[in-house]
Amino acid sequence: MTDAVTLIGTGAIGTAVAHRLLDAGREVVVWNRTPARLTTLVAAGARPATSVAEALSASDLVLLTLTDYQAVDAVLAGLPPGQDGRTIVTLTTGTPDEALRTAQLVSGAGARYLDAGVQAAPETIGTDKAVILYGGDRSAYDRHLPTLRLLSPPRFAGESPTAAALWDLTLFGLWYDAQLGLLRALAAVQAAGIDVTEFAASAHTQLGHVLSALPDTVTEMVKADFPRGPADLTEHLTVLRHLITLRSTSPLGDGGLPAVAARIEALTTAGRASEGLTAVIS
Repeated sequence: MTDAVTLIGTGAIGTAVAHRLLDAGREVVVWNRTPARLTTLVAAGARPATSVAEALSASDLVLLTLTDYQAVDAVLAGLPPGQDGRTIVTLTTGTPDEALRTAQLVSGAGARYLDAGVQAAPETIGTDKAVILYGGDRSAYDRHLPTLRLLSPPRFAGESPTAAALWDLTLFGLWYDAQLGLLRALAAVQAAGIDVTEFAASAHTQLGHVLSALPDTVTEMVKADFPRGPADLTEHLTVLRHLITLRSTSPLGDGGLPAVAARIEALTTAGRASEGLTAVIS
């Protein structure tokens, strides 16, 4: 094996990663299922591999910048044993179960595995704006840290191979929850004939309350102490029931509020009605 970096998959992210490595003076071996997509990278100095097997064997650091874990499975399907000393990194979005399955496949062949969640646009690769999360073999992460730092300020999510996938997917979920919640509110207001632009100002303030309370929310979770705050569970339950009724005809659904209401009812029955909303996670 050499000091080269192998990159398999040359979509938008893969191409950006390859160019960043080349710009840093690294030898880069590239492979793509469609060879024509390698033309620009080869012109920039990358060395094309003629097969997946050749690409995998070309270096001790292999980056899989593929669309999903199905594509990862297809690439690694023929991974032979005897991969000691090699590190394989997947940079894709998927579920923790998919990351774990891939880790088991890679480790079964003797290689070390890192799962990476990419919270970055192609144009941000190599800048401080790019966020790439890594989970899995800490020794492999430490060994290849100089290379990983070329792509972004790296963040190690944890030694479980599922850590980065969970962190990555949960961040996406947080965005969807917030964005869809906002769209649900805007749609309801517009349908009622209320000026959406005027409402948006108060929506901005309301979302700000969530962000400003984040440190206190985390402290409550860590300490498992759930003070009343602006309302207790009984008061929250009343509002949630109203919202469930309001959202009953929404094309975007109710946001899962019936399950939350049921959780609050169970906590209230257990004598915890005086606690605050964070108690629902306990």
